[in-house]
Amino acid sequence: MDEDIVVSIDWLAAHRDEVRVVDVRDAWEFDGIGHVPGAVNVPFETFRSEADDEGMLPGAERWAELLSEAGIAADDRLVAYDDEHGVFAARFLVTALLYGHRDLHLLDGDFSAWSRGHGTTTAEADVTPTTYEVRDPESSPLVDFETVRDALDSEAVIVDTREAWEYEESHLPGAVQLDWRELVDEETRGLKPRSELESLLADRGITPDRRIVLYCNTARRISHTYVVLRHLGYGDVDFYEGSLTEWKERGGPLEAGADDGP
Repeated sequence: MDEDIVVSIDWLAAHRDEVRVVDVRDAWEFDGIGHVPGAVNVPFETFRSEADDEGMLPGAERWAELLSEAGIAADDRLVAYDDEHGVFAARFLVTALLYGHRDLHLLDGDFSAWSRGHGTTTAEADVTPTTYEVRDPESSPLVDFETVRDALDSEAVIVDTREAWEYEESHLPGAVQLDWRELVDEETRGLKPRSELESLLADRGITPDRRIVLYCNTARRISHTYVVLRHLGYGDVDFYEGSLTEWKERGGPLEAGADDGP
């Protein structure tokens, strides 16, 4: 992922013919409500799995099948969006990263933000199927149960990206709470300004000089936070794909209560 992983709506409008735009909303939204012209539809539910690869990844064979059907090639420059402030689109991008795709970008803002100032269409995209090739990633942020368990006794910052009430019910020992939605501006539907993001993160002790370990329930919400941190230049960010689903199944330690801050 490049440092410009997050691209603006105006950037996409100017470069739309140079990228493959991926809409991860449900098919009925893509077809009935409309979509960015030229976008292809890869609904979020089609690349979720509970049984194949680590955590919730769909499996390499299924992933290749989906992207082939969408007419996507391994070297395409992808820009993904949804209509939920980017959280589902970010999950698509992290999945693509883990299956070796190199050139990945999140639209800063979602479909609603795009439609405020740019045209949409309900026309079916012109798709020529490809033979998508899954590759090994250049590097992978994935960490497993044992690695996260060991990180509890280190200087790493364990970050819980769920809502405060979920955190209070149970969380990993010593974790700080950061609802992924705190990084989003409700009005623009995109990210808050960089300075505001950096200040918000620093207040939780989440700084670029520290090792960061992210988790939620099923790896969807941490996908958004991971993309934001990479956008801000954080280099040492671990992605616990199994998250609390696996953590509880494996009997990992938990504690309850509100976050008292760093």
